Amino acid sequence: MELRDQTAAFAEVVAGADPSTRVPACPDWLLRDLVGHIGQASRWAAGIVRSGPSPAPDPRDAEPGPPDGWTDWLLAGADELLAEVEAAEAPVWTVVGPGPASWWVRRLLSDLVVHTADAAFTVGAPFGVSTALAADTIAEALNLLGLAKIRGDRTGTIALRPSTGDGWLIARPDWRRGAGDADVTLSGSTQDLLLVLMRRLPLDHVSVTGDRRLVEELLTYEL
Repeated sequence: MELRDQTAAFAEVVAGADPSTRVPACPDWLLRDLVGHIGQASRWAAGIVRSGPSPAPDPRDAEPGPPDGWTDWLLAGADELLAEVEAAEAPVWTVVGPGPASWWVRRLLSDLVVHTADAAFTVGAPFGVSTALAADTIAEALNLLGLAKIRGDRTGTIALRPSTGDGWLIARPDWRRGAGDADVTLSGSTQDLLLVLMRRLPLDHVSVTGDRRLVEELLTYEL
């Protein structure tokens, strides 16, 4: 039910906001497009679980309806995905190969966490996520970074050191949870480390010790 809860949190952030507001983190999108992406992605993933892979849709083609119906529309999409995942009996297609249907719940939950921050920054609302969910979103993002194109060819190890809990070591393209020596260390709250990794906050928002250029190169990733 975490996906549904986070969907409700996103819906609460955008409730009453101007649909034509530009989203700073996604400058090609209006707030309406961001809402459309969230509801559309849940339905797209549900279709993949149900029937197999299909091309990723354009968020600007989504039809979230009038703003006063956004909450119901968003929750209906989350419910559709959760129902399909619960009914699935075999591995399904994912972007990293065949996997359990629940892969799509985690993927969209991570996407939703980041876009909830986007929505909050767009409308000037506070953003907060639990340490556990922020940590899992980092881990999920690092799994996908192995598929990313990154400019430059610097080698070395990057450490993410949260103020509480275990951290991560990144040696392109691999990563692991834990502590160890690194060429550069980023220190801060788990939430801030997540938002820096996802390029929602500038690098200077966390403490950087060591080879800063190694991190700057990592942050050029293209998925």
